[in-house]
Amino acid sequence: MIFAAGFGTRMKDLTRTRPKPLIKVAGRPLIDHALDLTKPFPDLRRVVNLHYLPDLLRAHLASTDVLFSHETPAILDTGGGLRQALTLLQSNPVFTTNTDAVWRGPNPFQLLANAWRPDDMDALLLCVPLQHAIGHNGEGDFTLLPDGRLQRGPGLVYSGVQIIRTDGLHPIPEQVFSLNVLWNEIAKNGRLYGLPYDGKWCDVGHPEGIALAEAMLDV
Repeated sequence: MIFAAGFGTRMKDLTRTRPKPLIKVAGRPLIDHALDLTKPFPDLRRVVNLHYLPDLLRAHLASTDVLFSHETPAILDTGGGLRQALTLLQSNPVFTTNTDAVWRGPNPFQLLANAWRPDDMDALLLCVPLQHAIGHNGEGDFTLLPDGRLQRGPGLVYSGVQIIRTDGLHPIPEQVFSLNVLWNEIAKNGRLYGLPYDGKWCDVGHPEGIALAEAMLDV
């Protein structure tokens, strides 16, 4: 699941006439960088959710095998958006990724796949230590416990990439909701885990992130 429906308001004028996933870093749209992460898994069904300026994204991806989950009339946030896309994804668990980050280092999907333990985990979030989180302001989202479980607190930044079981989405009564709602329930059951990323990651959710990402990539 590739989240691409948002308005990109932090990008200011850059998203007035194009969706954030089409903003270019190192000469390529952000969504292309995100799709690159899926290359080790050629059999994955890749679903992109759409809301803001959807026709531009449809046109850009017309030559790919990507499937589209069009959120209308309202944008559904990450939790609602993932739940709507389940009939297209046809998988449980699923990978999810945001489109507003660029990576330098090991493939994040491959790392998660190698570390996934289905008997113990309902979600495995790839998290970035603050010293490797370029362009990010703040103290982080999670603390990693000695056994690999996550709890809320400073120290690690959620990267936007995870493996997650989707069963818990169905009982949530709201139509529009964040995946934080599902994470909270998974954490209560002791099945929310994290994996630190040992490469570099750049937040490209704001205009300054473009130059930072290109410097990280040495372009």
